[in-house]
Amino acid sequence: MYDTNILIKNGVNLEKSLELFNDIATYNDNLDEFLEDVSGRLKELDEYLRHEDMSNYAIIVHSIKSDAKYFGFEKLAELALNHEMKSKENDVNYVNENYNELLSEINRVINAVKEYMGLDEVKEEKKETEEETLKDTILVVDDSNVISNFIAKLFNDTFNVITAKDGQEAIDKLSSLQYKLKGMLLDLNMPNVNGYEVLKFMKTNDIFKRVNVAIITGTNSDEVLGATRDYPIKAILEKPFNETNVKKVVEMISNR
Repeated sequence: MYDTNILIKNGVNLEKSLELFNDIATYNDNLDEFLEDVSGRLKELDEYLRHEDMSNYAIIVHSIKSDAKYFGFEKLAELALNHEMKSKENDVNYVNENYNELLSEINRVINAVKEYMGLDEVKEEKKETEEETLKDTILVVDDSNVISNFIAKLFNDTFNVITAKDGQEAIDKLSSLQYKLKGMLLDLNMPNVNGYEVLKFMKTNDIFKRVNVAIITGTNSDEVLGATRDYPIKAILEKPFNETNVKKVVEMISNR
């Protein structure tokens, strides 16, 4: 178990990936999140493709691309990027014709990760303690468990980090926790209720006075600034990011 030669043999760019995770232990800690995420996304991809919903298909495959890049799965990242671009062009024919290739690579990566991690690994559920409820809280809103949990683990000792997988869940948590929140990291590009809807909700309900917001994005910062100019955004965290980038942004949003 955890023989890095297995990853290298399967074409994983481990050296590049460790620029984000810093060490192999942190990389390993986040792999189970990748497996959980990508398995769930396979069902979503199939559903959106069957309904020819290229808009949401593009969002899901974008997340797969981002996670693949973080973990060094370069071939999967490349294929996912192709699907992202073509689905944004509403090229249903391309997506259908190349869908099996994408699925095959996803399954190849899953099998490689399982071989690397060993079988029958059980993830221990972490329950919130009384001590954690006393900490300042940061909300991370991203449809990628990999990103959310990577950030959460970075600040485990400093903040109580809660997560939301889409905009509606974020709105629900803002409604109930807005007076406790120290800040929020918000992805804009999510299926169902996106990050822009969260920003509108915050503006309508005057939440920006109490909660600082940083945007998580894979888009050029200038484009994001233009699209969010009506909102008091404190910082932008561009993908792919590393530990240093995240810490700088969290420091910005946690100081009021």
